[in-house]
Amino acid sequence: MATPIMLFFIGLALFPAMVISLGINYGQIANNLPSPEEVLPMVKSLGATKVKLYDADAKVLKAFANTSIEFIVGLGNEYLSKMAADPKHALGWVKQNVQCHLPSTKITCISVGNEVLTFNDTTLSDSLLPAMEGIHAALVSLGLDKQVNVTTAHSLAVLETSYPPSAGAFRSDLIPCVTQILNFQTKIGSPFMINAYPYFAYKANPKQVPLEFVLFEPNKGEVDPITNLHYDNMLHAQIDAVYSALASLGFKNVRIQLSETGWPSKGDADEAGATPENAKKYNGNLIKLVSQKKGTPMKPGCDLNIYVFAMFNENMKPGPTSERNYGLFKPDKTPAYQLGIAGLNSVGNSSSSVDDGNSGPSSPITAPSTSSSSSTGYLSISRAAAKERYNMVGSMMLSLLLIKIERLV
Repeated sequence: MATPIMLFFIGLALFPAMVISLGINYGQIANNLPSPEEVLPMVKSLGATKVKLYDADAKVLKAFANTSIEFIVGLGNEYLSKMAADPKHALGWVKQNVQCHLPSTKITCISVGNEVLTFNDTTLSDSLLPAMEGIHAALVSLGLDKQVNVTTAHSLAVLETSYPPSAGAFRSDLIPCVTQILNFQTKIGSPFMINAYPYFAYKANPKQVPLEFVLFEPNKGEVDPITNLHYDNMLHAQIDAVYSALASLGFKNVRIQLSETGWPSKGDADEAGATPENAKKYNGNLIKLVSQKKGTPMKPGCDLNIYVFAMFNENMKPGPTSERNYGLFKPDKTPAYQLGIAGLNSVGNSSSSVDDGNSGPSSPITAPSTSSSSSTGYLSISRAAAKERYNMVGSMMLSLLLIKIERLV
């Protein structure tokens, strides 16, 4: 008799024919995850062709050697000042964490820092661009710059305005820094990475934000009054707001890469919407959307380049319960919920696949020690922190969005 995990994989085996270049975030803030060798077939079964790490874990990179899966490796926030201060440090890091794995493992990008500009740390922010430049210079000196690019991931809270999407604009205090980073990225041809979570908007206003609008379910949507473009989901509106912000600074041709998006399957009592059912709808509909090779209303010809968060529930992450329940899988390799696609038979068994909280401690505990290639920046700058910044910076624009939606519904 087929087990839930077998059925899950059988169903997901249909995805590669549908999905176009799906990415998955592989975080490891946990003490109970399967080995990288065990994770490899799971990633393949998802139909994912790209993996994003928050460090440069040698065990993972070696386990995925001689496969077609592409990697983004991460340089944690805690290393930025060191990399910015001395080019030798950047060269040593690239040699130790990137060059030694090429060409066996397909490392295509280094993400320098995570959500640095919204961490409100001037020293950290001032180190970001020099660190990116140092890493790129190291790649050039080693002859690797043509196969490995350099970027950084931003929180959506870098925006001061996001509604309507056509009026998207960066925070005025961040414009000088963002402009310098974009000039550098334009020169080397790397994508602008953004972490976007419609879940946070719903959690903050569950009685006002239509659930269908954030879950890609049928709804009336909204129309941008400036462009007359119709939006039937919040993620598209968020992405186009970033496109508008980039264009307002003169960077119309910079590619956007959605480095994180996802939905938790479990949360605290005050975390509205964090259920297996909603997580299934969000991620299932998201994967279907990516497979359609359609862009956003503003950029219909640009395929969505998305990394789903996350591969596993991570039991050692701090913050609310939701932070430990973004995974598509539990640490025992069983699905956290049925990941269904409209038009396909659902897979798994809901009674046995929903996380019962027994896979690890429910309260945050001290993070494990990390090697020189690891990063704790992933811990300190989490989606929980991004949520708080999003709520603070975006309260006014969210109110405008709600007014518009209420008129249409």
